[in-house]
Amino acid sequence: MIRTDILSSSPIYLTGLAQILKNAGITVVAERTSLDEEPSWLADALVVDAETLPDDAPRHISEMAANAPVLIVNHNMPAQVTNYLVAGAMGVVARWEPGDHIASAVRAVAAGTEVMPCAHTETHAAKRTNLADYNLSGREEQVLRHISLGLTHGQIATRLGISAHTVDTYVKRIRAKLRAGNKAELTRAALLRADAEPTHATHQKVLITPSMGPA
Repeated sequence: MIRTDILSSSPIYLTGLAQILKNAGITVVAERTSLDEEPSWLADALVVDAETLPDDAPRHISEMAANAPVLIVNHNMPAQVTNYLVAGAMGVVARWEPGDHIASAVRAVAAGTEVMPCAHTETHAAKRTNLADYNLSGREEQVLRHISLGLTHGQIATRLGISAHTVDTYVKRIRAKLRAGNKAELTRAALLRADAEPTHATHQKVLITPSMGPA
């Protein structure tokens, strides 16, 4: 069993990434939003969102690497990759990589294997941009974000004050527009669209406490 500690200052991304790793069978022992919070000593690997790191990122990476292997999930590929690796990170992956790729990278660094960015990063970047550009209605955006937090259709219906049948209809529309086949792909879509803000600044950002019940 692999245990990981996740650090990201974005609540939406943090929750979505944690759900993706849990779905892949990886135990998440800590979800941190600030460098001021100490990493969990139980973690076999530390997953760090590069957007959370300050200008003196190498120093913080070196400090974290002394506790456990560090995997950087990077937004601006490949500008800082070398700096991250020199500082002590065991691996770097792009934010827009599929969830199973990120989970595989976590397993690799936990086993002591260095992970380098995929050679097809630019292809994924293009897909990311296209995905973020699909127009969803305000309600569809809300439903998508709730899905990314691990809520069931029934829980989403209760929170939004609509019927579960209506939620099902919204989900079908979202899947058709984003060409997403399952919940994991919808979660990834939500993360990429949140990452693309303020491109979608016309939609109000919805931050809610994720449900502790089954997804």
